Amino acid sequence: MLYDMTVPAYQNGLRALSAQLDKALTWGAQNDVGELQLIVARLAPDMFPLASQIRFSCLQAIQPPTRLGVTGAPTLTDDAADFAGLQAQIAATLAWLDSVDAATFDADPDRPVSFDLPNGMAFDMTALTYVRDWAQPQFYFHLVAAYSILRHMGIPLGKADYVGYMMAYLRPGTAPAA
Repeated sequence: MLYDMTVPAYQNGLRALSAQLDKALTWGAQNDVGELQLIVARLAPDMFPLASQIRFSCLQAIQPPTRLGVTGAPTLTDDAADFAGLQAQIAATLAWLDSVDAATFDADPDRPVSFDLPNGMAFDMTALTYVRDWAQPQFYFHLVAAYSILRHMGIPLGKADYVGYMMAYLRPGTAPAA
């Protein structure tokens, strides 16, 4: 249950993010906007830049399985300096997610999960409430922040770029005409 709520969603989101970065790189080359301009872009002065949002998206996909007993996660300690590095972080995260053992992750949804934040706040939850109330919102926050930075910089992204994986579920004959 916990696996099904997280890992496939993280894979979908990270694959979509990778495609958004590809689109951003192409758009940047066509519009004289360099990689560095995009990597350091942010939505507000007190928010993290794109490179951090990408790394945090990956880390937020890694933390729930590792907090719930899965081992072997990649270490992402620094922001990437270019788009190749951003894509490498996503690829490493996706490769690791492919190896996550659902049985380890799902072992006990009622087991205790505790974690501390750098500001001194500490949380005690069950595995289920951790996934539902912390892990999922954190992942999507950083995923949407990265998407929003790209949109803010002018990259022509739309909802289909964010949830393109939904096309696998589209009922035949219901797509709008072009």
